[in-house]
Amino acid sequence: MHHRLFHRLIPIHRNPSAYLAAASSSNSTSSLPNRTPFKPKTAVVLSKVTRYEFEKRIFPDYTEQQLKDHLESKRSDYDGLLERHNRHYSCVDLVERELRNNGIEAKVVQRFDLDNDLIGWADVIFTAGGDGTFLLAADKVRGQDKPVIGLNTDPRRSAGCLCLPKDKYSADQFDVAIKRLLDGDFRWLKRQRIRITISGHSEKLFPTELKEEQLLYHEHRFLEHMNEKLECSKPIDSDENGNIEVLPIVALNEVFIGEAHSSRVSYYEMKVDDKPHMKEKSSGITVCTGTGSTSWHFHINQLSTDAVKNILSISNSLSSCKVPVEDTALIRKVTKKFNESLVFDPSEPRMAYTIRDPIRNDVFSVPCVKGFAKRIQIRSRMWDAHLVIDGGFSYKFNDGAIATLEIHDEDALKSVEFD
Repeated sequence: MHHRLFHRLIPIHRNPSAYLAAASSSNSTSSLPNRTPFKPKTAVVLSKVTRYEFEKRIFPDYTEQQLKDHLESKRSDYDGLLERHNRHYSCVDLVERELRNNGIEAKVVQRFDLDNDLIGWADVIFTAGGDGTFLLAADKVRGQDKPVIGLNTDPRRSAGCLCLPKDKYSADQFDVAIKRLLDGDFRWLKRQRIRITISGHSEKLFPTELKEEQLLYHEHRFLEHMNEKLECSKPIDSDENGNIEVLPIVALNEVFIGEAHSSRVSYYEMKVDDKPHMKEKSSGITVCTGTGSTSWHFHINQLSTDAVKNILSISNSLSSCKVPVEDTALIRKVTKKFNESLVFDPSEPRMAYTIRDPIRNDVFSVPCVKGFAKRIQIRSRMWDAHLVIDGGFSYKFNDGAIATLEIHDEDALKSVEFD
C-alpha cells in the first residue's frame, strides 16, 4: 500500500467536462506535423493527490479504522478510495519504470514539489491523474520549449480530455504510449492560451487562491482544483500612468468575469475586436480557448433534444417547413451537429465568448450572446467583481478596471496528439 502524503493543498483549475472527441479530431487542422523522434533525457512525472491521501491529510491522527469509520459515516466508500489510490500509484510506478527502462531519468513529484528549478531540469513533463493535474502543470510552464503530456490514471472514472486517448494510452498502458512517443509517431499540438492585461486601475492587484474560500470538507471533485501557491501570487504593481502589466497567469481553459455572488447582476462595457463598446448586464462573461471549448463554454451553450424539437416544431408552425419532429433519430442528429459546432481546435488562435443570461430591455441590448474574437476588452462597472482564470485564481475587477484578453502564439502550451 502506498502512503505518499502531501504537505499542503491548494486549489487549481476546474476539471474540463466531457470532451467531444469526434468533434475535436474532425476539427483539428493546425497541429504541428513534426514527426521527428522525441528523445528526452529527463522527465518529471507529476502525480495527482488521491482522495485517500486527501482524507489522510485532513485527519493525520486518525488510525485506518478511524478513517474508515469517518468516511463511512458520510457514506463514502473507504475500500473504493483505497483501491483507487493503490491503482493510481501502480500506474505511477509503471510510468516511472518504463521511463527508466528507456534510458530517461525520471523524478516523481506531487504538486508542492513542482517548482521552476525542476521544470528547468526536465525535458518533458508527464502528468499522472486527470485534467486537473494537467492544468496544474500547464500553469507552471510558460513558452513552448517544455512539452506537457497527460496520462489518465483512472480511465473508468475520468474523461481525461487533456490526456492521451484513454482507450489505448491510459497510464496503465504507458509502455505502448512511450514507444510511440520515442518513435516520433505523434504530432506536436500547440494549445493556445489567453493573455490578460489589466489597465485603468491604480491599486495593486492581488490574486486570490480559491482554496481559501473553500469549506474544510472538500468534495472529491475539488481535488482537481488544488494547487500549490505559485510565484504569480505576488501583487502586480501599476506603473506611474496607472496601467497594469500583463498578468503572470495565462488561461488554458477560460476566463470568467462577473460579480462574486452569482445572484447579483454583472454590469460592464464590452468591446469585441473592432466593434463598438456595448454596455451590458448579465450573469457574467466566459471567454475560452479551443481547449476550454469542451468545458464550461460547451455546457452553457449546448442544446437538449427537447429544445431542438420545440424549435423545429415552432418553425413548422410558422412556415411551410415540414420537419418530421417525431423522428427521434433526426432530432438527435441535429442536436449532436449543433453541439459539436461549439467545439473548436485547441491550436486555433481565437477565443469564444459567451454572455450568460443577458438582460434585454429598452435600456440594455445584447445583439450577440456568443461568438468568436481575436481581442476582447471589458471595462468593469461592478463593485464586487472578480476575474477568474481557469477556476483557480481570482483577481478583483471592480469599477474602472479594464481587462484586455488576447491570444499570442508565444504563450501556447506544447503538447502532443496521436492519430
